[in-house]
Amino acid sequence: MPLHIVSENNFPTAAGLASSAAGFAALVRAIADLYQLPQSASELSRIARQGSGSACRSMFGGYVAWIMGSKEDGSDSLAVQIAEDVHWPDMRAAILVVSAAKKGVSSTAGMQATVATSTLFERRAAEVVPQRMEKMTRAIQQRDFETFADLTMKDSNSFHAVCLDTSPPIFYLNDTSRAIIQLVLELNRIAGKAVAAYTFDAGPNAVIYYLAENEKWIMALLKTCLENCSGLEKVQGDPLILGEELNATLVTAVKDGVSRVILTQVGGGPEKVTDRTLVDENGMPK
Repeated sequence: MPLHIVSENNFPTAAGLASSAAGFAALVRAIADLYQLPQSASELSRIARQGSGSACRSMFGGYVAWIMGSKEDGSDSLAVQIAEDVHWPDMRAAILVVSAAKKGVSSTAGMQATVATSTLFERRAAEVVPQRMEKMTRAIQQRDFETFADLTMKDSNSFHAVCLDTSPPIFYLNDTSRAIIQLVLELNRIAGKAVAAYTFDAGPNAVIYYLAENEKWIMALLKTCLENCSGLEKVQGDPLILGEELNATLVTAVKDGVSRVILTQVGGGPEKVTDRTLVDENGMPK
C-alpha cells in the first residue's frame, strides 16, 4: 500500500517543545492503526523512539516513564504508563514560548556531544535519574505536588548543568529563561508553598506545572508579567496583585522575552480520527 504521509504541528517546531516527539508518535500510531498492527503501545514505543527518544512517551496519555533498559541493542528501552490522565486530572501546564525559532543545537546532536564529553553525564545517567524516577513515580501515584515540583525543578537544573559541562558547552537557556526560573521561585515564596514548578527541555521555552486549585497564583503571575501576551486573551483578571512583590527587573525581562503562552493540561494519548484529515481524496495535502 503506497503511503503519502502529511504531518502538521500547531505549536513551534524544533524549538525544544517536543514537536519531534509528537510527530513521530503520531506517525507510528497512524501506521499501526492503518495496518491494524497487534503490538501494544509499549511495544510500538520502541519504534517511535528511533525517530525521537521522547516520542516513546507520547504513545500514551497521562503520566508516562521512559525505561532506559540495559540491552546493547536497546530492545528493552521503552515507555510504560505510570498513571492514566484521570488519576491526577488537576495537573495543568503553562508553556511560555521564549523562542519559536529553530534552536542552534538539535536535541540529538546535543545529547551525542554530552554523552561523549560530559563528566557529569555518567553519574546523572547511572545514579541521579534512576533515583529521581523512583521518587517521581511515587509522587505521581500519591498525587504529591510538593515532591513533584521539587523533583521537576531539580532535574531541569541538573539537565542544563550537564549541557554546560559538555564540550563545547550547550546554552539552551537564555536570560528570559533564567528570569522565569527566578519568578517561579519568588511566586512559591510569596504563596508560602510550592504552587508552581518550572522545567526546560532542550531549548529556552519554559513549562510551568501547577494544580487547578492553585491556578489563581499562576494566572496572577502571568497577568502581571504578560498581560497582553498571545494566549492569555481569555484569562480573566485575578484579584491577586503581585506587581509590587515581584522583582521589577525580572518582570521586564519576561515581558520582553515571551511571545506566546500555551495553556494546557494532562490529557489522553494519540487519538484515531475518521472525521477529519490532512489530505484530499487524491492523497495530496489540503
